[in-house]
Amino acid sequence: MSNVHEFEDDNVDEAPKDPVRARMRLLEKESAELKKQLAEAEAVKREMAFIKAGVPMDNPVSKYFVKGYDGEVTPEAIRLAAEEANLIAKAAETAQAKSEADAWSRITKAQRAGESSDPVVDWSTKINQARNEQEVMQILAQARQEAENI
Repeated sequence: MSNVHEFEDDNVDEAPKDPVRARMRLLEKESAELKKQLAEAEAVKREMAFIKAGVPMDNPVSKYFVKGYDGEVTPEAIRLAAEEANLIAKAAETAQAKSEADAWSRITKAQRAGESSDPVVDWSTKINQARNEQEVMQILAQARQEAENI
């Protein structure tokens, strides 16, 4: 009894002379395919880290940044490097811009509130004209809601 196994080789139609060499070719072929898949997975992982960091991938300058980046491949490290390269706005600047926009929004809302032509509601008169306890409670709820909206 022999433990010789026959392996198929895609390139050879006849039985191989050396089954060990045929098996090695098969393993080398599988190894090359796995290395290719690993390289693709690493490229996707790297690109995802840049996307999570907020780097705009449609910007031509970003393509050069991605190619030339050789630091740690984490979203935080990439974000810091992109901020230094002025590809994305710094977090402090973004927060400041947001607070300024909120301030302008409050000012605009206050201006519009002053321009409204709604007459001032006399809540005491409304409460005195209420017919029952439920109407009084509704009027008080309306007064509370209006006070919160100011």
